[in-house]
Amino acid sequence: MSKTPVLILGARSDIARACARHFAARGHPIQLAARRSAALGPDRDDLELRHGVEVSLHEFDVLDLPAHAGFVDALPALPGTVICAVGLMGDQARSAADPVAAAQVMRSNFEGPASILSVLAERFEARGSGVIVGISSVAGLRGRASNYVYGASKAGFTAFLSGLRNRLAGRGVHVVTVLPGFVATRMTEGMDLPPKLTAQPEEVAAAIWRAAERRRDVIYVRPVWRAVMGIIGLVPERLFKRMSL
Repeated sequence: MSKTPVLILGARSDIARACARHFAARGHPIQLAARRSAALGPDRDDLELRHGVEVSLHEFDVLDLPAHAGFVDALPALPGTVICAVGLMGDQARSAADPVAAAQVMRSNFEGPASILSVLAERFEARGSGVIVGISSVAGLRGRASNYVYGASKAGFTAFLSGLRNRLAGRGVHVVTVLPGFVATRMTEGMDLPPKLTAQPEEVAAAIWRAAERRRDVIYVRPVWRAVMGIIGLVPERLFKRMSL
């Protein structure tokens, strides 16, 4: 039985590449979408050779909202699953001082992903099936001084995914929110990350696969993060604002 295609948005990230390998290994055709998509040629060739699946490359700019509908319509086939791995951490100091930089972070993490997933949600709903996976962040669960612009954008994306999941319930389309916590990627390279709280990209990909298969709603890649964020959420604001987080 043939498997449905998996569309991966932001396909040049480490997590996205791990997802491509994980789903391709299970027989799914892969659609890799990103800016400068031609750079993904070696990834395409490796996936096709290693797993014997069809892999296509698609130029995609998450900030070009007017082009999103046309992008989806131009895909070789409407995917069965979409994984949105688009994200931009930015620099908090720069975002605080430069409104343009802050807007780019917020648009990259919230506005753009919400736009493209809305288009796909309409197509999936009309068909009566599909899985939408949005990779958000624990940073969106409470604003912290060290990354509140990034956190605010992820908070918006998390709320969007929750509302979309609620709207599509009972219509054959499922929405998964992924909260990875720390992940050892190029984006976090050089950071002093606690090993017990830090996942590998392959670990995130495996968790996404399980969540998509089992129709989970919200997942923490490492369950310890649920406890960590639960504790952080209980700290009174008058104390929280004195903490260096």
